[in-house]
Amino acid sequence: MRIDIVSLLPELIRSPFEASIVKRAQTKGLAEVHLHDLREFGIGKHKQVDDYAFGGGAGMVMKPEPLFECIEGLTAQRTYDAVIYTSPDGKTFDQPMANRMSDYRNVLIVCGHYKGIDQRVRDTLITHEISIGDYVLSGGELAAAVIADALIRLIPGVLNDETSALTDSFQDNLLAPPVYTRPAEFRGLKVPEILTSGNTPAIEQWRADQALARTRDRRPDLLGE
Repeated sequence: MRIDIVSLLPELIRSPFEASIVKRAQTKGLAEVHLHDLREFGIGKHKQVDDYAFGGGAGMVMKPEPLFECIEGLTAQRTYDAVIYTSPDGKTFDQPMANRMSDYRNVLIVCGHYKGIDQRVRDTLITHEISIGDYVLSGGELAAAVIADALIRLIPGVLNDETSALTDSFQDNLLAPPVYTRPAEFRGLKVPEILTSGNTPAIEQWRADQALARTRDRRPDLLGE
């Protein structure tokens, strides 16, 4: 998978792609992440990328010219399965969406700033508008990093144990059950006996029951309750 991210502040999200699982995926050749500085496409000697909104009002709007030049330059080089704009009014990003998009070969993410990007860019070049939650960030970079991380970790071979992702929270609309590690007793607090029993079917049933109970208690909306 190749992910291109267009941003006014690429340095803001460089570090997440230079460490941990995402870095390992790139080292293995399973994923590529490329950051593109939109200011390189800015207008005039001051590299202008924003202007006042028609009709007045507070806040600036990202201009269409730099975005068109940058995005069209990238799409001329390869076919993207998705050209994503990170926006509070986009479709909410969730695990089923991540699962579907993890099969994509090429993804382009456009990070917004200020009051957003000129609507003509959204109408013409954007194929997916995605929000990571009902709140507003100062820019789309952190949302782009979240989306990229969620997709890359699902690529076969990225995780040491490929079954790990299948038991994450939100798979099958359930939260993950409680987990424990050694020691079996710490400060008088004991691991549930079932987990040390060696009875695999019983353990799996316990985990399923715990996942359902935790979801019902904390996120009943996932169960439609």
